Amino acid sequence: MRTKHIHTFEDIENFKNQLLTWAQQFDDVVWLDSNNYEQNYSSYDAVLAVDAFTSIQTDYFQGFVKLKEYYSTTKDWIFGYLTYDLKNDVEVLKSNNYDALGFPDLYFFQPKKLYLLKGNQVEIQYLNCVDDELEADLNTIKNIKEEQSDSLCSDIKIKLRIHKDEYFDKVNTMLTHIHRGDIYEANFCQEFFAENTCINPLETYKKLNNISKPPFASFVKLEDKYVLCASPERYIKKEDDIIISQPIKGTAERSEGIAEDNQLKTDLLNDEKERSENIMIVDLVRNDLSKTALKGSVEVKELCKIYTFDQVHQMISTVTSKVDVKTHPIDIIKSTFPMGSMTGAPKISAMNIIEHLEETKRGVYSGAIGYFSPNGNFDFNVVIRSILYNATKKYVSYSVGGAITAKSIPLKEYEECLVKAKAMREVLEN
Repeated sequence: MRTKHIHTFEDIENFKNQLLTWAQQFDDVVWLDSNNYEQNYSSYDAVLAVDAFTSIQTDYFQGFVKLKEYYSTTKDWIFGYLTYDLKNDVEVLKSNNYDALGFPDLYFFQPKKLYLLKGNQVEIQYLNCVDDELEADLNTIKNIKEEQSDSLCSDIKIKLRIHKDEYFDKVNTMLTHIHRGDIYEANFCQEFFAENTCINPLETYKKLNNISKPPFASFVKLEDKYVLCASPERYIKKEDDIIISQPIKGTAERSEGIAEDNQLKTDLLNDEKERSENIMIVDLVRNDLSKTALKGSVEVKELCKIYTFDQVHQMISTVTSKVDVKTHPIDIIKSTFPMGSMTGAPKISAMNIIEHLEETKRGVYSGAIGYFSPNGNFDFNVVIRSILYNATKKYVSYSVGGAITAKSIPLKEYEECLVKAKAMREVLEN
């Protein structure tokens, strides 16, 4: 049984900082933060889940079956991530590329301690709460001081897994596949990394989040492994019988000048290549949602709408559907995984070609972080604009990608990748 309390805080931003600092003592942490971004489909402003009562870690083999069994057994909140490589459970695919991070393919836990923030109210849910445990924790959180920076870390030297000329060659190979009709579009990603280095995960996350202030930020800690995520993209959400997916395709940088910034926004809205990319993925998402949707319920609520964030303008579409209440939440995720915005069309062909051309196993990058609630609802982001860190291996990594279509120019694709990588690089290299 969960003990539930609701508390009101005058300075909710300060409480959020204290809460996340307090969370660092636990081996299992998932923090989700909307950064108060105005969005139509938000349930909470922020959520913290810590301290595993039960958990599941597994590779991709029968990953969704194991997750379904775990969720059906707990009948409770579970938080965690799905890596991109669970594609191998959904289709006959492989992930043989280099992996220096070593994250499990699937990881979820049932938190003993859960904080749900909305406005200036916090709903606190504790599992098997003993005596005054909840009040004692609240007292500790309110009096906690921010962590001091770790001064032992050396300067970080970022390396490229794929160098510029090789990137051009690989994009041209992708274009050959497109012109031959093997695919219409594919998301091609490259890794930037640093070896024999260390970072302060919480401090790094805060810096990254402050630069971008995205609506789907998350901080994940699994013992010595961390995901520091500043994602602007929702993968999929279930709210009772409604499913919402919001793919992003189309990126433009920001300008400090208002007139120029507005022009960049208008140019993105009218960019034929970016619009065609977005519409192709919308078609793919519609098809994915139709696998579990009630007949005739798939709708495109927004097509190619421009959303503005601190670092970039993004072209986002919103697709919804209705599902039968008897449809299992895990089946909805499995039927749409991996998300279309990080794969391509047709999906399976694109994923095969991606595997051959990319140099790194994607892992958590371009997977999803989120939760399932006890009543069958869920909400997951797309893991992009993120730093991955294995503290034991002293390995730091971030990846960026872009959609390659028939209209793609390799140099422009490369420059778009650098725009997307800017915040991660700034944070790591100070």
